[in-house]
Amino acid sequence: MMSDHTHVRPWRMIERRKSRKIRVGKVEVGGDAPISVQSMTNTRTHDVDATVRQIHALEEAGADIVRVSCPDVDSTAALKEIVRQVSVPIVADIHFHYKRGIEAAMAGAACLRINPGNIGSPERVREVIKAAKDYGCSMRIGVNAGSLEKELLEKYGEPCPDAMVESALFHANILRDNDFHEFKISVKASDVFLTVAAYQALADAIDCPLHIGVTEAGPLRTGTIKSAIGLGNLLWAGIGDTIRVSLAADPVEEIKVGFDILKSLGLRHRGVNIIACPSCARQGFNVIETVAKLEERLAHIATPMSLSIIGCVVNGPGEALYTDVGFTGGGAGAGMVYMAGKPDHKVSNDDMIEHIVGLVEAHAAKQNQSETAPEAV
Repeated sequence: MMSDHTHVRPWRMIERRKSRKIRVGKVEVGGDAPISVQSMTNTRTHDVDATVRQIHALEEAGADIVRVSCPDVDSTAALKEIVRQVSVPIVADIHFHYKRGIEAAMAGAACLRINPGNIGSPERVREVIKAAKDYGCSMRIGVNAGSLEKELLEKYGEPCPDAMVESALFHANILRDNDFHEFKISVKASDVFLTVAAYQALADAIDCPLHIGVTEAGPLRTGTIKSAIGLGNLLWAGIGDTIRVSLAADPVEEIKVGFDILKSLGLRHRGVNIIACPSCARQGFNVIETVAKLEERLAHIATPMSLSIIGCVVNGPGEALYTDVGFTGGGAGAGMVYMAGKPDHKVSNDDMIEHIVGLVEAHAAKQNQSETAPEAV
């Protein structure tokens, strides 16, 4: 229902950096393609059943791309069966041995992620390039502050933006010299300042898509904050074509946080965006408890929509004006339900959660039906 109104609110406009477009399997990355969200499995890849289960959970959460670790022969051997059982494109993460990249390409990986500082000589990188060409894979050059080449650390004294960009461009040139252009680049660090500065410099230096993220960001709460600051700065500046939020938490949480960051900037819309007030003495019901329950109950909704849950009438009507469904607390154990910004009916606090869940589900079903209805001829 609600549009972003950027045509009348220029201060909400984000002009994305112009990059060329590549494909990761069925997913377009870069150019005018939506910013994709990805995560990585943490199961043992050779355990096919466990890995497939986790990928399915990530798909259900909205993952566009999933990365799978391929550190050994058993992992790349299992990859063929994993790819067969999932629909999301799989990126094979190659740690140290270039032969794993060749095996992963043969197994059906949509993209090969290599870390130039670890994988070895340019000659070995060239062999991986040939496999990527032969089997239709794209590639990601993954530069990490923690694994920069020895000569760059000696040259610069420590990991810094210039060192990371120099590493990325050196390996990008190897790909381009071998007439391979289906690649994206990341320059990640656990330090937010270093990460943002490296990506800003890289964005000016090359036109390929950029995979952005703050690596090893930490546990759920602090890692989310660091990622929101780092990715938020870059995305607001138009930098970033695909993202991963790196958390020491369930990988599904990475997808949720990634979409929340994009939703907050109006760059992607998936699921219910809940607008809720902080708790205060004016609240007509327990806002914190209600929002927690609604967030859990509405997690299955993928249709983009907005829901405002406000404890009192000070800001409630104003917030409801711009949301698809709204509830504002009142007196006598009841509150007002708003539909499409207008007061519609009252409902008791005791019944509000079930009632709101029903309204949101109905609204989602109606939107989905209208989007799939055939055009009149």
